[in-house]
Amino acid sequence: MLTFEQIISDLEKKIYKPIYYLMGEESYFIDQITNYIDKHTLPEEEKSFNQTILYGKDTNMGNLLNTARRFPMMSNYNVIILREAQNLRGIEGLSAGEIDPLLLYADNPPPSTILVINLRGKTLDKRKKLYKTIDKNGIIFDSKRIYENKVGDWITKQLKIAGYGIDIKAAELMANHLGNDLSKVSQEIEKLMIVLPKGSTVSLKEIEENIGINKDFNIFELQTALGKKDIYRSNLIITHLGQNPKTKSIIPLISFLYSFFTKLLMLHSAEDKSNQGLASLIGVNPYFMRNYTEAARNYSKVKCIHIIGFLREYDTKSKGIDSPSVDDLELMRELVYKILHI
Repeated sequence: MLTFEQIISDLEKKIYKPIYYLMGEESYFIDQITNYIDKHTLPEEEKSFNQTILYGKDTNMGNLLNTARRFPMMSNYNVIILREAQNLRGIEGLSAGEIDPLLLYADNPPPSTILVINLRGKTLDKRKKLYKTIDKNGIIFDSKRIYENKVGDWITKQLKIAGYGIDIKAAELMANHLGNDLSKVSQEIEKLMIVLPKGSTVSLKEIEENIGINKDFNIFELQTALGKKDIYRSNLIITHLGQNPKTKSIIPLISFLYSFFTKLLMLHSAEDKSNQGLASLIGVNPYFMRNYTEAARNYSKVKCIHIIGFLREYDTKSKGIDSPSVDDLELMRELVYKILHI
């Protein structure tokens, strides 16, 4: 199976396949491939006759395949793009015993047609004959979400490709705030590129001014303060978070701290105690390992286990069980107090 980069590279070289079956959880890569084919395969003057965009909820399999079987007019290719394919019956293959028109098409696709199937949020079963047939005659791309600990590196790479730099802490702050939804992350990167001249290096200042993440009061800084057992700063940050409408929910905080203390627990059990070995084990940039090793000294293995128990307890409380009248700020303060004073 080709990677995203390999598919884009082939498209740039005008190496085309008759079918592109783009599927999976991460819509960003699916849409990037789809949009590249949409914009770059045919010149503008050929698109009105030879490029058709359909939507799964507004078409049917018969119409899709009839359109795909047309011959191009004064062009080398007939480009058919099916968006929101998950809404079209039969796009994932039919049951055994049923005549599958998509399978028949995929078995002998017209060489002059480029059929793009944009199937977001679903995947085609590898055991099905349809999968094997498309894989033989076209391209199947399974777009997987990248791990959260890889988002910072992805941000750095995207900005570098575009001619920008970014401070490592700024990249990690963006990653921790935005999560691993690459479509959302990409939108924020585009905001930065609009306001900053090419060649700029993105710092915490630019992140705060253009994305709205406070460089001093965020869960990334809270993690650092808790790791150091800095009582004053931890409470200062939690008060700020709890009073900000965008960050007052305790649920993302619980998830973030659960990941942090689980990593500390892994450090306590690690056999390879080298900085590189520990960074690889818990999946963080070696640049940040000093914060983790300091936190591991402040929180023993037993304390980490107790804190993970606290996090589960407050996850339950956040859902209104046993504490229906307590707001998120009060729960945050209680949780941070227990972590600091364990």
